[in-house]
Amino acid sequence: MANAKKIALITGANKGLGFEMARQLGKQGVIVVLAARDRQKGEEAAAKLRDEGMDVHFLKLDVTDKNDRAAAAAFLEKQFGHLDILINNAGISAEPLGSGKPSTTTDETIHRTFETNFFAPVALTQALLPLLKKSDAGRIVNMSSILGSLTLHADPKSPIYDFKSLSYDASKAALNSFTIHLAHELKDTNIKVNSAHPGWVKTDMGTDAAPMEIPEGAKTGVQLALLTDDGPTGGYFHLGKTLPW
Repeated sequence: MANAKKIALITGANKGLGFEMARQLGKQGVIVVLAARDRQKGEEAAAKLRDEGMDVHFLKLDVTDKNDRAAAAAFLEKQFGHLDILINNAGISAEPLGSGKPSTTTDETIHRTFETNFFAPVALTQALLPLLKKSDAGRIVNMSSILGSLTLHADPKSPIYDFKSLSYDASKAALNSFTIHLAHELKDTNIKVNSAHPGWVKTDMGTDAAPMEIPEGAKTGVQLALLTDDGPTGGYFHLGKTLPW
C-alpha cells in the first residue's frame, strides 16, 4: 500500500476551504472523497474537480446524521478498504462571529454549534478510525480556529481578545481538546492528529472582510494532511507555525 495513491475524505467540501483543500490534494495525486450534505451541490463540486483532471468521488454526508456516518464508513470500506486522510472540515457558526455574549447566548445556539463542530467530528472520526488504522500513514486534520485558543482569548494583548463568540469559540476549544486526547491515544501508531487554523479567510463565514484568499487558507489543512513520518502530532498550527492552546 506504500506505493498506492492516498485516499482522503473531506467533510463540508462542496465549497470554500473544503473544496479548495480537495483541489489542492487532488493536484498532488490524492484520491479525494468530497463529502457534503447537499447531494446536488456536492455532485457539481466533484464534477468540477474531475473536469480539472482529478480523481474525485462524491459522498453524501451530513456529519450530524449517524446513519450517514455509518454509510460513509461502509462506502470507504467497500470502495477502497482503508482511509489515509480525514479532514474534519464541516463547521458552522450559529450566530455572527464576535457577537455571542455568555449572558445572552441561547441553549439552542450552543447545542446546534456543538452538534456540528464537536460531537459530529468526534463521532465520524470514531466511525472511520478502523479504516485509518489500515493506512501506512494515517492523518487526521481537525479544522479548528484561532478563536479556539483559550490562551489568546485570556490575553488582553491578543488580537482576538475583544472578538468573542461563546458557542463557536467553545466548540473549537473542545475540538482542540479532542485533537490532544486522540493524538495521545494514537501516539504509538502511524496516525497523526492535528488541529489547523486556516486563517481569517474570504469564505461565507469569514466574509469578504477577511484578508486571506481561499487558496492560502487551504494550505494549513493540506500541509497537515500530507505530513511525513517525522511530522508532528497533537499540535495546533497555522501555516507551519504553532499556536498556543
